[in-house]
Amino acid sequence: MVESSTPPADWRPQLVALDIDGTILKWVEGAGMTHEEISPAVHAAVHRALDAGAHVVLASGRSPHGMTGVADLLDLYDEQRERLWIVASNGAVVFRYPPLEVVHEEKFDARPAVEAILERHPTALVAVEERGVGYRVNSHFPDGELSGDMIVTDVADLIAAEVSRVIIRDPAATADDFVALAADLGLHGTSYVVGWTAWLDLAPVGVSKASGLEHVARELGLTADDALAVGDGRNDLEMFEWARRGVAMGQAIQVVLDAADDVTGSVYDDGLATELDRWFGA
Repeated sequence: MVESSTPPADWRPQLVALDIDGTILKWVEGAGMTHEEISPAVHAAVHRALDAGAHVVLASGRSPHGMTGVADLLDLYDEQRERLWIVASNGAVVFRYPPLEVVHEEKFDARPAVEAILERHPTALVAVEERGVGYRVNSHFPDGELSGDMIVTDVADLIAAEVSRVIIRDPAATADDFVALAADLGLHGTSYVVGWTAWLDLAPVGVSKASGLEHVARELGLTADDALAVGDGRNDLEMFEWARRGVAMGQAIQVVLDAADDVTGSVYDDGLATELDRWFGA
């Protein structure tokens, strides 16, 4: 874990930033997907935070249409509360819900990075979000890995215009292969995050969950010092650094555990509820 001062005794998070897959939702063993089911303990703990006046903000690598259902499962919105703020696509998209209204989006030219990666991994899968529908892909991804429909499209057409996010996936490679690939290529002009497997998210430089959350915090009149962030992946590292307190789920890989201020229980033990109850009572 990183060295950081413990929040003062009278500190309580006013912004609670939550990753989805592996934090709120449990992973399906041996598959690149999660159960779309909220445990009663997590649901209750999130609502204690809401009832205490905290702003609960989902922050995920998922695209917007893959996040609204989770907000619904958590019952985050009711008529007594303001519309939700949600950070999607690893920070490239910020939207309000309901209804889904994109209020901030960052785009970039992904063509040079995608072409360089495909030179090394010519059979890799490529996906670009088709908002409200699913994804345009060069070939079908494994079942359950993408939300919505998959529309097969030539790679040249996928990257012909600026995009907010590109996913590269190679079922024949490993996460370590992609870590080495990204370091070797440099990917100038592009930010990247390697997932739990050979999964690479490309985004505009400087864009991360942290930049998306910074946008939300400003709109709410808050700062990073007011924030608690909980997650389990490499795409949560910037969020941990940004927030006053960053907490890793117990099943996270070592690089994520090392970056966090603290570690809670695993997603299978409702570790998110354990962390939230530290601040909002059981």
